[in-house]
Amino acid sequence: MVRQNEPLAEPAIRAVKEGDIKFVPENWSKTYFEWMENIQDWCISRQLWWGHRIPAWYDEDNNVYVGTNEEEIRDKNNISSSTQLKQDEDVLDTWFSSALWPFSSLGWPKKTYDLETFYPTSVLVTGFDIIFFWVSRMIMMGIKFMGEIPFNEIYIHGLIRDKNGQKMSKSKGNILDPIDLIDGIDLDSLVEKRTQGLMQPEMADRIIKETKKEFPNGIPEFGTDALRFTFAILATTGRDIRLDLNRVEGYRNFCNKLWNATRFVKMNTSDMVFKKESTDSKDLNLIDKWIQSRLNDTLDTVEHNFNAYRLDRAAKALYEFIWNDYCDWYLELSKSFLNDPGQSEEEKLVTKNNLISVLEKSLRALHPIIPFITEEIWQSLIDSNASKSIMMQSFPEKYDLKITKTDNESIEWLQSFVTNVRQIRSEMNISPKVKIDVLLEETNTEDIEILDQTSSLIKDLASLNDIKVLKKKEDTPISAIALLGKSKILIPLEGIIDIDEETKRLKKKFDKNSSEVNSVKNRLTNKDFINKAPKEVVEELKNKLEKLEFDQEKIEEQIRMLSSN
Repeated sequence: MVRQNEPLAEPAIRAVKEGDIKFVPENWSKTYFEWMENIQDWCISRQLWWGHRIPAWYDEDNNVYVGTNEEEIRDKNNISSSTQLKQDEDVLDTWFSSALWPFSSLGWPKKTYDLETFYPTSVLVTGFDIIFFWVSRMIMMGIKFMGEIPFNEIYIHGLIRDKNGQKMSKSKGNILDPIDLIDGIDLDSLVEKRTQGLMQPEMADRIIKETKKEFPNGIPEFGTDALRFTFAILATTGRDIRLDLNRVEGYRNFCNKLWNATRFVKMNTSDMVFKKESTDSKDLNLIDKWIQSRLNDTLDTVEHNFNAYRLDRAAKALYEFIWNDYCDWYLELSKSFLNDPGQSEEEKLVTKNNLISVLEKSLRALHPIIPFITEEIWQSLIDSNASKSIMMQSFPEKYDLKITKTDNESIEWLQSFVTNVRQIRSEMNISPKVKIDVLLEETNTEDIEILDQTSSLIKDLASLNDIKVLKKKEDTPISAIALLGKSKILIPLEGIIDIDEETKRLKKKFDKNSSEVNSVKNRLTNKDFINKAPKEVVEELKNKLEKLEFDQEKIEEQIRMLSSN
């Protein structure tokens, strides 16, 4: 038997098989073909009164008339007012109306400017759950009525689920309204929203109880950009997103960090006029060249992943660059450089310009994901009379930069040095405010050259009095030790901490940690617990045990170091 839908389906199948339309990721084409090659007749009406009512009227003899409205039908068919007409009670299937969307929204069947300009479009963005119900039907209708495909690529994203991986639904009472995440909502209003109009009223008590447990204080205000960034960085192609509000809060913190970084930049560059075109790279110092190099790498990654529809990887690259490279390192390094009396005003002006240049390019790269905060910040950095909006700017170009492998290795060496000193301070309870001396042992020529170049920055960032390079066979005092490549960093402890008291503290900490390790191990070796506990709980305990055992090793190492000295 030939199905009525087959003449519509065949050209739609061919369009995907011949590559005129491409799915991203490509594997979703299999779902498309499964539906289309086993297509069934489609009843375009439904009994639920959602959608457009079918424009068909019936007289007393059950004759059918189709038209825009009853008045048009009477005029067209000379039907007197005494003849009763009754409109069809069914409505057009929602997906029938949606199937016409690519062209009906542009003025079809009239040949409008919009229709000629925007049909076909480039990309359709949609979820995998409606590949047949919507996507395939738009393709069929587009080819049938317009004579050509409605779009060239179909980007398939996952569904947004709750933090437990459950599909959000009214009956479960686990729906989160994006507006409530953006603006915030108090607990009473949230409970009222989740229990209003339930199809199963008996679920109300459970929904109220679970809502109060999960959101005892309601939902705080996260803002639009934080929510957008969360969706982008979690948008692994075709996979569902578990929406955990802790992640949204984390990306709100990212937006705040960007805002505070801007404040720092503006405070430190208020005495200069920003040159939009960056200074020649030969005028840049080591830290300025390094951050421009990292920005170049980031822009490459972002542009590549935008083109590949990997918004998650693009967002991750921007997050790591802004948070780690720009804020945690470059701002601190530039602060030390600008406060160094040994640097000339001309050199400082170059760094100030670079501070703004890197920030401005970063804002343009971030704008598609977090448009509101980037617009606000950009307007405050750039002369708005000359450039009305960041939206009108192009994607940032890479800096024409000549940076050597040695330059990057020097900054990596500096970062490792500072990180090691800070870690020892934290482990040994040495206040960051206390300036200390550091010894460098078993040092090679390359390390000494880097130290000569970066010592003033290291001293400032690590809060050091002095860095002394030890000669061979020179006696070493009681010290905390960290490895730096082939060299060793030694922090003399005498006079800084009480060795005996610190040893007692560490042993007490070790005993407490051991007790926790044993407790977690007992739970993980209990078969009843493993079989009954949710996978997430078991996985969380395994991660906790791994961290506890790592901490245990570090504490033992510190005790041995203090005892051996």
